[in-house]
Amino acid sequence: MVRNGYVVEQRSRRRRLIPVAATAIGAIVGTVYLRAVDPNIPGHYPGCPSQTFLGIDCPGCGGMRGTYDLLHGDVAGMLDHNILLIIALPALLIAFGIWAYRAWTGRRPTATPAQQAQRSRWMVTALIAVLVFGVVRNFVPYLGSGLG
Repeated sequence: MVRNGYVVEQRSRRRRLIPVAATAIGAIVGTVYLRAVDPNIPGHYPGCPSQTFLGIDCPGCGGMRGTYDLLHGDVAGMLDHNILLIIALPALLIAFGIWAYRAWTGRRPTATPAQQAQRSRWMVTALIAVLVFGVVRNFVPYLGSGLG
């Protein structure tokens, strides 16, 4: 149902918050496990498929090790493993916060066609930036990974 420029959810607040709570619990459990078990020691986590099969780093390679470093207060180590985390982690937290707020209130704004087009342009730009980062990190020796 659309009311005053917002789509109003018909489900109860409790039903709307179940996926949000499940995601938060899963993220907390995963974070606690990651804080306790060092990904730099082989055997605890599966390897990255692009690293295993192709021998190159994907844009996310080093993300787990970087998050581990961040959880231990080593920002320089995080940046060394994957500099993309400096943008990705805050973006994930903001997106989760928006999702939780919209689930709590049961309202989300409707988007005009122009706003939808703008969102699509932002998503394509972000995808291109991540892909370019993935290519560059394999050819720039300073980044310490891949083919360079």
